Amino acid sequence: MKQIKGIGVSQGIAIGKAGIWENSLLKSPEHYKYHIENGALELEIERFYKAIKKTETEIKELQEKIRTEAGTQYVDIFSFHLTLLEDPLLKEETVKIIRDEKINSESALNRVIQKLGRKFKKKQTDFLEDRRRDLLDVIERILINLQAPTPKRIDKFQNEIIITKDLSPSQTVSLDKNYVIGIVTEIGSKTSHAAIIAKALEIPAVIAENATKEIKAGDRIIIDGDAGLILIEPSKTVIEEYLRKKNKLVRLQKRLFFIRDLPCQTLDGRRVSLHANIEFPQEVETAKKYGAEGIGLYRTEYLYLNRKALPSEEEQFLAYKNVAEKMEGNKPIIIRTIDIGGDKFTSVLPSIGELNPFLGWRGIRFCLERKDIFETQLRAILRAAVYGNLKIMFPMVSTIEEVKASKELIKKVMLALKNEKKEVKEHIDVGIMVEIPSAALITDKFAEISDFFSIGSNDLVQYTLAVDRSNEKIAHLYQPCHPSVLRLIKTTIENASKHKIWTGLCGEMASIPEMACLLVGMGVQELSMAPGAIPAVKEKIRTASYSKLKKIAERAIHFNTNEQVYSYLLKELKKS
Repeated sequence: MKQIKGIGVSQGIAIGKAGIWENSLLKSPEHYKYHIENGALELEIERFYKAIKKTETEIKELQEKIRTEAGTQYVDIFSFHLTLLEDPLLKEETVKIIRDEKINSESALNRVIQKLGRKFKKKQTDFLEDRRRDLLDVIERILINLQAPTPKRIDKFQNEIIITKDLSPSQTVSLDKNYVIGIVTEIGSKTSHAAIIAKALEIPAVIAENATKEIKAGDRIIIDGDAGLILIEPSKTVIEEYLRKKNKLVRLQKRLFFIRDLPCQTLDGRRVSLHANIEFPQEVETAKKYGAEGIGLYRTEYLYLNRKALPSEEEQFLAYKNVAEKMEGNKPIIIRTIDIGGDKFTSVLPSIGELNPFLGWRGIRFCLERKDIFETQLRAILRAAVYGNLKIMFPMVSTIEEVKASKELIKKVMLALKNEKKEVKEHIDVGIMVEIPSAALITDKFAEISDFFSIGSNDLVQYTLAVDRSNEKIAHLYQPCHPSVLRLIKTTIENASKHKIWTGLCGEMASIPEMACLLVGMGVQELSMAPGAIPAVKEKIRTASYSKLKKIAERAIHFNTNEQVYSYLLKELKKS
């Protein structure tokens, strides 16, 4: 058996045979090239426009398909595709090449692809690569519709796990989830449109470099969308183990509808709020489906990425208002202010080429330097807060001065909005992300000027242990239950309690049931996680008493290693 470690982008387990999808369309322009005589140029241009019209019809049909299968919130993903088809530049550029060089539509369109490829280079960011994929998606469809006969389409696969270099949003929607049981791609990201659609359709998906080289057509494989694992030609024992795990997940999904509306509380009545982390407004429906009581982390960076200009106040206002209304106007929504920097840079602003961007100009540091951008976002949030229970959270906070300066900006913006006679909420809760050790160590001071704390466990672990969480060479040192991390969390919770403010935690720790129980025992009042993790966490918390979890937490803090803590958790919670 061979194992490949990748990135899980859509939860679930798939067991079956591999089907290789080779997209032969994106070849060099010479592959398609043939000469067009002067008298046939207008007919060739007409053929090109017919392909565009057919593509437009297909995309509209896909919009209806995803509306039916996943919900209306995903329809907007294809709005960009339709906009591109209407863009005169795409048409004019291709037609110009056809006329000037007297070549066929496929070859001319492929020239356009080459230009787009140079514009959106992979080295820029994953987000730009995702937008590049959307662009190529439309062009691929036009190319397919120019072919005669039409090439084999991806929606013809049945009862297979598709292995491919890349998968576009429209190709993902085209899949019949009754027959395609899983997806493995070589490129993409957790936030790509294809990944979002895979989650919506509940098809397990993993990204793994060199997958098409490592996996052959017909190979029996297992993919684990939670762990990001691919197992090639597993033994009978391993298959049986994963079948049991898959059946357990299916049973959990069935139980979801019975426990979704039940309160998350311990056997002795300790209430814990379970919230969802989201990146896009359309993920709200998924959060509600899994029983989220609110949005504990609304990442707003998507509004600033993949674009030529910064988002306007009105655009941001409508996005935040949309989420507020979808959460029924009263459920809490914590909006994290823009966290550009580190591994996220917008194409609108130049990268400053930092040697260590994760310790550099990012989060609240960026916002306080670019107050023009920050104030626009704050204006949008304060206006949208009229429509729901919105809260503001500052990321990457390390000093008291940063919080004070940011709160002064909120006051300034609120006064300006009132002077402009715009409706705003008089009071909005303002909290900080505790994700840097310096912040955790002085949370007694931060508590005096904050309405709540949200512990960003992923970064807190990374910065406390000096471990890059994306570096596979030192992955074994990324230890969420390391005693130093637990002590910083304990300090944060205790300082919040003394000042009568609440503490939540967002990050991977919240999504692991045993760790979630430990955090509840430590006094965390709110946990925020990926929507799909909520049912298992809720179920585990409901099987234990708070008095027992408190004792477990008190003991766990005194162990020496991550392994000792986690083993102790598994042992004690098994008794519940």
